[in-house]
Amino acid sequence: MTIRQFLLWTRHDSAGRRAEAAAALARAYLYAGLAGEGRREARTALMALLDDPSPVVRRALAEACANAAEAPRPLVVALAQDQPDIAALVLARSPVLTDPDLVDCAAIGEEAARLAIADRPYLSPMLCGALAEIAGPAALARLAANPGAEITRGSLLRLVDRHGDDGSLREALLARADLPLDVRQAVTARLAASLSDFVVGCGWLSPERGARVAREASERTTLGLAEGAERGDLRRLVEHLRRNGQLTAGLILRALLTRRIAFTEAAFSDLTGLTPERTAGLLHDPHGGFPALYRRAGLPGTLQPAFAAALSAWREESRGLSALGGPALSRRMIERALTACETMPFAESHALVALLNRFESEATRDEARGLARSLAGETAVAAALEALPALPGPRSVPLAA
Repeated sequence: MTIRQFLLWTRHDSAGRRAEAAAALARAYLYAGLAGEGRREARTALMALLDDPSPVVRRALAEACANAAEAPRPLVVALAQDQPDIAALVLARSPVLTDPDLVDCAAIGEEAARLAIADRPYLSPMLCGALAEIAGPAALARLAANPGAEITRGSLLRLVDRHGDDGSLREALLARADLPLDVRQAVTARLAASLSDFVVGCGWLSPERGARVAREASERTTLGLAEGAERGDLRRLVEHLRRNGQLTAGLILRALLTRRIAFTEAAFSDLTGLTPERTAGLLHDPHGGFPALYRRAGLPGTLQPAFAAALSAWREESRGLSALGGPALSRRMIERALTACETMPFAESHALVALLNRFESEATRDEARGLARSLAGETAVAAALEALPALPGPRSVPLAA
């Protein structure tokens, strides 16, 4: 069939027949090995079909050209700016479209265009950054779930900053194996805030209590994420917490009381500007290096006695004077900190004592939970042993005559 016959076919009164002709013409251009004048005529005819009043025809063109690297670039660019269901076909797949093309379509198009772009097999860091700034939560959730998306750490944080309240986005982010530690912490902090808003909105907690519960839950999760982290990841996490106002004295004290010394060292290093090695030396120094470090960190002076007492108890543990526990609140360290607060004026100590009392209550409950789990395990083992069938006794073997 000649190109002129194709053109006659595309002028049929039926939109369906015109769509068939458009698809056939596109396939001929792409795969029939046309050359010279015939190829130029086919290209011109395809461009003319963009003016067809029926979206069925333009959709047929988009479907035929979506995956083709040899599709005419002007045709694909025009289809990418068509109505959403047509544009999505080429936006999601076409290798002809460049990053500037896609960024432009994302900026001026509907959310359907951004959803399609987020599904592309590969997205460059630049394109991911553009989507992070303009896309809605649904498109960003698809972007986060796309293994071919090269999303930088800054863009990931921007996703959380803009739409971290969306549950689908949080789920997609947390499922990424390459999610940086500070981004994971930001996601969990937004989750804690969302849960707090929910329970406060239901009237189950007062706003003040809800904020405290969310903060303490976020602190526990943050320290759990930091457990075993490499020094570089830990430094970036602490820096992220400080920039967002979450590197509080309460968080650092909790880290110390749970024996997370690596996090404590990273926090003081960030706040003082000293090297990690120098900071660690001052924290481990039993001869008076800590007060200067604490003052340089700019933490509240009223908390210094509690820090110093807890640190002294930890040093004793680390020297083997008592059993060194795991990453859980140490009741012994808390009691030592409470004792250090006894001589302080009430106006200075009441908030700190209340915080330490909450830590002590939490530590006691954690111990009770651990004991309950241990007893439950022993009970299950005993029940399983009792359920075993009785073993036969030893058989008597007659002696040989």
